[in-house]
Amino acid sequence: MQAKLSTMFQSLQVRNYRLFASGQLIKLIGVWMMFIAQDWLVLELSDNSATALGVVTACQFTPVLVLTLLSGRLADRYDKRVLLFAANTFWTMLALGMSLLVVTDLVQLWHVFAFAALLGTANAVETPVRQAFVSELVGTPLLPNALSLNAAVFNSARIVGPAVAGLAIAAFDVGPVFLFTAVSSIAPLVNVVRMRTSELHRDALLPRDERASARVVDGLRYVWGRPDLLLPMAMMSVIGMSLFNFQLTLAALAKTVFNTGAASFGLFSTALAVGALGGALSGTGRRARPSVWLVLGAAVACASFGTMVGLASTYWLVVALLVPTGFFMVFFAQASNQRIQMGVDAAFRGRVMSLWVLVFLGTNPVGAPIIGWVAENYGAGASIWMGGLLSLATALTALTWQLRHSGARLRFRVLPMPRFYVTSTDC
Repeated sequence: MQAKLSTMFQSLQVRNYRLFASGQLIKLIGVWMMFIAQDWLVLELSDNSATALGVVTACQFTPVLVLTLLSGRLADRYDKRVLLFAANTFWTMLALGMSLLVVTDLVQLWHVFAFAALLGTANAVETPVRQAFVSELVGTPLLPNALSLNAAVFNSARIVGPAVAGLAIAAFDVGPVFLFTAVSSIAPLVNVVRMRTSELHRDALLPRDERASARVVDGLRYVWGRPDLLLPMAMMSVIGMSLFNFQLTLAALAKTVFNTGAASFGLFSTALAVGALGGALSGTGRRARPSVWLVLGAAVACASFGTMVGLASTYWLVVALLVPTGFFMVFFAQASNQRIQMGVDAAFRGRVMSLWVLVFLGTNPVGAPIIGWVAENYGAGASIWMGGLLSLATALTALTWQLRHSGARLRFRVLPMPRFYVTSTDC
């Protein structure tokens, strides 16, 4: 067990990564608390409008759609550590401004929309830079472990944040939650400054003069010529848009279908995050690049469980189904992330990861208003199972294409344990 735990948390032995991960954990707990408080505030200000939830989600992620590719270019040209500090400073100032509006009871619905767009701008710069920076913190051998721990940090915050936020909103209202978010976002700033630049792994980067000529279009051409990178990105663009909107749909499901309070809504998010944490930790021991079949299998499982969540008729059945849904959501996303990062040249990593962030987060502005409209007109459950079925069709289409493209065959074996497997010359 000691050896297993040592392997699972191996990247934490690297001082720079330890600072990075701890700062992110503190900040992300506050961010997830803010997401819950923001959704609850929008429902209060809009008379329980699911469409308003969709609009605020779109405002939050539209900057990702517009700016992320440019951020990837910046990541390949400039010092990622400096870029992270600047983006997190902008985030902290915005979070403080929003918290003051809420605490003083001056906040209006348009304020929430505006700050969501501005915070999304900070995220659009920070996220691809942060994704690409991980390889500089730990180097290639520890990259799969570090990426899995990143997901574990994210989902640990996703467990703690909503649970604490639900209780805090019930006890103190939403104002103190926003204020805590502003304070917690200082942690990454302090830890980025404390990092030792001499211990960063930058040997694989292009020389400075060649980095200066890095172009967005070169990154797009690079991905277009790599079907192994293009397939997971194409799947994520559809699944992320149609199913990964639980921030929106679970709030509507809790408040409009099951008529529960903030604490019960927090339980939905916590159940999803518990499964997600398991999905993240399951990949910490991975050392090789995930196969395409692992990615495809996880996508099918994720879509199947997501569909069942939408069809569930009781509160506790939803809670139970959200655990495996969260597991396969993160397992799919993390396996895709690892397959991309471990298959890309270091010189293109910033631009490729910006494209990954674009399809992972940037599709939300397109999907969120549609999902919100469906939830308001046909019910929150329908908005989930419809997205699940679209995701399942996408995953099965990608599986069919990959089988034909590779000449492989999908088979089913009953003994010694029922399972699907692939016979292929090269996967």
